[in-house]
Amino acid sequence: MHVVIAPDKFKGTLSASEAADAMAKGVRNEIRHASIILRPVADGGEGTVDALLLAHGGRVSARRVSGPLPGHPVDAPLAHLADGSCALEMSGASGLALVDDDRRDALAASSEGLGQLIAAALQESSRRIVVGVGGSASSDGGTGAARALGWRFLDAAGKDLPLGGGSLRRLARIDGSGVSSELAGATIAAACDVDNPLLGEHGAARVFAPQKGASDEDVEVLEEGLARLSERIASDLGIDVATLPGGGAGGGTGAGLVAFFGAVLGDGFEVVAEATNLRDAVEEADLVVTGEGRLDEQSLAGKAPVGVARMARDAGVRCFAVAGEVPIDPRSLKAEGIVATASMIEVVGRERAWADAAGALTATTRALVRSRVTEGSDGPRRFFRT
Repeated sequence: MHVVIAPDKFKGTLSASEAADAMAKGVRNEIRHASIILRPVADGGEGTVDALLLAHGGRVSARRVSGPLPGHPVDAPLAHLADGSCALEMSGASGLALVDDDRRDALAASSEGLGQLIAAALQESSRRIVVGVGGSASSDGGTGAARALGWRFLDAAGKDLPLGGGSLRRLARIDGSGVSSELAGATIAAACDVDNPLLGEHGAARVFAPQKGASDEDVEVLEEGLARLSERIASDLGIDVATLPGGGAGGGTGAGLVAFFGAVLGDGFEVVAEATNLRDAVEEADLVVTGEGRLDEQSLAGKAPVGVARMARDAGVRCFAVAGEVPIDPRSLKAEGIVATASMIEVVGRERAWADAAGALTATTRALVRSRVTEGSDGPRRFFRT
């Protein structure tokens, strides 16, 4: 039996790669003759680099870049893939997780570190860069990242605006005369974890800024600034980013990557799936096993495990899913291609699920496979009815 293991991260406990390893142990314990391929997935947030490294091979180096807040640099990972491309995550350079809760500053936080990481990839002569756009601390429309490549954002007096989305209300002109020539000819694929637009009720400021420490007043300041940025991008660059799906990802960095880097935005899962050749692996499989920390109604909105299941469904391949919790009608999941599920909490108990996540995931995966697949002396023979 040929099995593809393709989970997302189990947030707070296991990375997608760690989850894949744990699930593989569970499958091997029950199906001795299984041929297993690991394809951890991601949606553009944490885990994007790991997924690409596992699929292609390569190495990771750490680059010192400006963190989300001024004066607090961080060491951000940059993956050099074996195919010559590079991969990086916004969360690693400009991420909210890099800022202590009591230091969050939605107005001052910037994406400058992300731009410095992209510049480092370009200096490595990489002509293709995959950027995971998710988990950001900033709401600056990607202007901080753009500054790292030579873009300037000027006020009415011709002076550079301070970093952060809080200053964008005073933006009078965008100057690209000093943009690095290294951007020319580079292909940048932006994997967005959401499809929200830049502006409005469902935009970057109103939906995500409160999570980054913004007050109601701060949200309006950021909304006004991003609207002003959108106007100047249209006027100075001739590009309309106001309603671009995914433009609101990363605090508006999705829009900024399009305007200032010539990036192509894509659904995070789809970008990662294409880059890891997931579809080819699924089409050759007899069984696909996916999962994440919690399978619920939000999963149906396009989270990575449901993306995996839909891919398996379209290929006529059975898909099982394991999660910490599964508080959703199984019929909803079956419609998407997940024919059987198991909850770690139900199988091993809540305490073990948190205290020994990897062991609990292995045990739960094994229990699910045991209940659905029977193995003959020379390999698996059939699935039980689901």
